Amino acid sequence: MAQGATAGSPPAAKLTMMTLTAMVVGSMVGAGVFSLPRRFAQETGVAGALIAWLIAGTGMLMLALVFQFLAVRRPELDAGVYAYAKAGFGEYLGFFSAFGYWASACVGNVTYWVLIMSTIGAIAPALGDGDTVLAVILSSAGLWAFFFLIRRGVKEAAAVNRIVTVAKVVPIVVFVILALFFFKPHVFAENFGGADYAGPLFHQVRETMLATVFVFLGVEGANVYSRHAKRRADVGRATVLGFLSVFAVFASVTVVSYGILPMGEIAELRQPSMAGVLEAAVGTWGKVFVSAGLIVSVLGAYLAWSLMAAEVLFVAAKDKDMPRFLARSSAGDVPVPALMMTTLLSQVVLVITLFSGDAFNFALDLTSALSLIPFLLAAAFALKISLPLAGAARESGRTTGQLIIAALATVYTAFLLYAAGLSYFLMSFILYAPATFLFVRARREQGRRPFSPAESVICAVSILGAVAGVAALATGWISL
Repeated sequence: MAQGATAGSPPAAKLTMMTLTAMVVGSMVGAGVFSLPRRFAQETGVAGALIAWLIAGTGMLMLALVFQFLAVRRPELDAGVYAYAKAGFGEYLGFFSAFGYWASACVGNVTYWVLIMSTIGAIAPALGDGDTVLAVILSSAGLWAFFFLIRRGVKEAAAVNRIVTVAKVVPIVVFVILALFFFKPHVFAENFGGADYAGPLFHQVRETMLATVFVFLGVEGANVYSRHAKRRADVGRATVLGFLSVFAVFASVTVVSYGILPMGEIAELRQPSMAGVLEAAVGTWGKVFVSAGLIVSVLGAYLAWSLMAAEVLFVAAKDKDMPRFLARSSAGDVPVPALMMTTLLSQVVLVITLFSGDAFNFALDLTSALSLIPFLLAAAFALKISLPLAGAARESGRTTGQLIIAALATVYTAFLLYAAGLSYFLMSFILYAPATFLFVRARREQGRRPFSPAESVICAVSILGAVAGVAALATGWISL
């Protein structure tokens, strides 16, 4: 999951543009990039990959600019994605945004453990592809070990995260450089149109969209701490600079891999597939190098995103949109109840991977699908507040530009929901609908009615979606 944002207590000092840029890069460069060669090769050839990255790069850039625009226009909204949905569309959809963003982080954390076990599984076959009973047991032990580490204090956890930051970038850059050196033009040409199993070009592009969402999660990293920036304008510059840097790396990892091995062989590599590609180019040491870098990187990313996920619940509870027990924190400034819920959901999803056909791809796609509603609501909020100003006689072209950016971001995130497909949309409802109990509890703690008339309709839709999702799973119409 491209995850790895620095989370926890807000920094005490004002942040420079360089620091904000580093936060964006750190939040986006994570485990997802190590899986890209295989995931793309399972769905598309070079032509489809280039189109997919062009669409994803443009769309995510628009979304990044939306976050920058909102940071400047609505500086009082300091809780990021969740606050924008609440301000634009009411408390219930704001709650869904907070829950969806939190749940996507929890499910994304599962991909880390699957990747670690799959990596070790290359020398310990009992771990398989990270989806065996032994792998789940060991992953669960690691998951709870990190819970107790983080519980000791945010500062200690943040110190560990800083140590592993370099490990996220160095193996990836080395991979790209070496792959270019051993690049085979004839192999690249054979992979251009895609293998027979990939299908039509549009199908190839659509099937890779969720993978691109996964690796771009964290693009809002600078926005999360925008109120701590020395200058609000730095947030936008840092977001764009960090995004473009990471985008270049991600696209390069995918494209150069097609010049090392035939597409069908890349699709059969075990995860982390970057290790298998580099092994084919330089030998065993390349596989070991990438695998070691991945494990260190993933552990750091897991640590940071556990903090980020807990912070989402904590802030929502402070705003009285979650039950008040989630607003409690320890003397070490750790939101322990929120952290416990984060760990519990990750544990549940980890067990579910035992029943999936491809544990890593299942967790990756579900992570992306859960994040789409929060992103769509944030983009739609930017569009909503831009519309009244678009026709104003005295507004500059910059405001019209903001309207266009918000519209493109909204269309892009809506397209991603379509690309995700009905199966992951229904599985998202299976998580969203039961979460409403938390919203109802929060309302009752305040002595308020559980739902307004409009919120009742939204609740009914979510329940129907969840019922349909369970029925589809039970009948085999959709599978994990």
